[in-house]
Amino acid sequence: MRLNEKVAVITGAANGIGFAAAKRFSEEGAKVALADYDAEIGEKRVGELKEQGYDAAFFQVDVAERESIDRMVEQVISTYGKIDILINNAGITRDGMLAKLSTSDFQQVIDVNLTGVFHCTQAVLPYMVQSGKGKIISTSSVSGIYGNVGQTNYAAAKAAIVGMTKTWAKELGRKGINVNAVAPGFTETNMVAKVPEKVIEQMKSMIPLQRLGKPEDIANAYLFLASDESDYVNGTVLHVDGGIMM
Repeated sequence: MRLNEKVAVITGAANGIGFAAAKRFSEEGAKVALADYDAEIGEKRVGELKEQGYDAAFFQVDVAERESIDRMVEQVISTYGKIDILINNAGITRDGMLAKLSTSDFQQVIDVNLTGVFHCTQAVLPYMVQSGKGKIISTSSVSGIYGNVGQTNYAAAKAAIVGMTKTWAKELGRKGINVNAVAPGFTETNMVAKVPEKVIEQMKSMIPLQRLGKPEDIANAYLFLASDESDYVNGTVLHVDGGIMM
């Protein structure tokens, strides 16, 4: 198994890409800490994994709050004794055109999608440094690379993740820690489910593979970057977008 006995923390793990990753990692032998704000759904997801014989536990966290993150990390260490992998997957949208985007909506997205990544990574770092190895994978987006109408806040956060990933890769590589990012394209998640069908069809027409991504497509990219197979991959942003960025 590619992640046998590894301990993986996945934020935003109760639904969508996060839960797809939790399942995929479990299949590959990882002990998975599902970290999410939604305790009800999170506990349900853990129950589903345990029914299949996997080692998983739920940890409630608000990634916009540093104290909540520190508490979550301490609980994971208390439960599993180490953290080998961090998947910074949690994210929200509060879309709006620039002229009408409120400061509150801008800040909420920055707090969760960007500051949360900084705090989660900083919180697990001492444990990875102590063990002399680790894999940190953060979720960017094609929106952060080429922009998207109505997503000033989201695109800003996802673009910043690219910069942080490359900076951390330079800082932490010498400590045995690989830092990479995944940039999903349009993917079948709750976020995209809110988009009108006409717009979905337009999206598909722009993608060379002529389909939206599935959560499992992104989870498989996370798996590669979390596994030993990617030990010489550092500071990379892996596009999983069906070719839309060519």
